[in-house]
Amino acid sequence: MPEDRTIPAATDLPADAAHDALFHDPEGGVPRLVAIMAELRHPGRGCPWDLEQDFATIAPYTIEEAYEVAEAIAEDDMGSLRDELGDLLFQAVYHARLAEERGAFDFADVVRAISDKMIRRHPHVFGDESREKSANQQTRDWERIKAAERAGKPETASALDGVAAGLPALTRAVKLQNRAARVGFDWPDTGGVIDKIVEESRELRQARDAGEDHARLVEEYGDLLFVMANLARHLGIDPEASLRAANAKFTRRFHAIEAALAETGRNPAQSDLAEMDALWNAAKARGV
Repeated sequence: MPEDRTIPAATDLPADAAHDALFHDPEGGVPRLVAIMAELRHPGRGCPWDLEQDFATIAPYTIEEAYEVAEAIAEDDMGSLRDELGDLLFQAVYHARLAEERGAFDFADVVRAISDKMIRRHPHVFGDESREKSANQQTRDWERIKAAERAGKPETASALDGVAAGLPALTRAVKLQNRAARVGFDWPDTGGVIDKIVEESRELRQARDAGEDHARLVEEYGDLLFVMANLARHLGIDPEASLRAANAKFTRRFHAIEAALAETGRNPAQSDLAEMDALWNAAKARGV
């Protein structure tokens, strides 16, 4: 870790000086946030809850905050997006503070590393490469530069190494498939993928009809989801975003069912499937 850090931790200052200089300064910016985080983790003055946390306990909050950013974007809610981006930034500061306490790196190192990476991977902006390239060409160049960076590291045992196990399952499936496709293990077009979906659907139905145990059904269902993720990849669809949109559509239409039933003084439990299906179709026809 560099010794000439430009952002002081709150523990580097007397408590009252840190309070006066940073904690209540609305223009304190990132140094203020870093100092607040350090104070929360101060052994003598910090928050008992924050002092109990570690990387593993904070990681689920980091994932949750990323999803809340995506939700604010989907809703085009700029106020919420501002707040959620702040929450996500705080997660980065939190993990950096934990690492600093171990003597591994600090927030300044995190900023330096991502800045260096962005400059390295955009030679057409920050270097001497031509800027006359399409977004698709830039994507190919990005992957080429990443491959060169990996080549400079100790050789990995598998083309699949480095795909984080903690990713959402559908996202990880797509990334694993992309890695396999780089070495030629892929269908040439969507026709083969759709045929495989039909095959996996048939196998799932056969397992169900044969009374196979639950573990077998889970396996066959997972195979079907994996191929569905592959179809999304071939079609250029983000399966997580697609499913989030489907969830939102289901929510809107079910709320419409509830609202229609409420007009008659009832709720879904007091209705039946035929009536609710008709209300669903009516909501669909209205573009809900």
